[in-house]
Amino acid sequence: MDNLTTTIIERGDLAHLALFLWASGSSALLVWSLREMAKVNQHFNDFVREIAALNRLFRKED
Repeated sequence: MDNLTTTIIERGDLAHLALFLWASGSSALLVWSLREMAKVNQHFNDFVREIAALNRLFRKED
């Protein structure tokens, strides 16, 4: 077992360790979800740009 974990368990600060692990996991999940949302937003932006290009192409032919 890691020295830090052993020290925390011996001192009875298991609740602090659990809180730290929960906060770390929550933060990592938040960062991951923000990255995914940024990717989705970029894909949607590309889609809208392509639709606008098609609209310009069809308007020029009329």
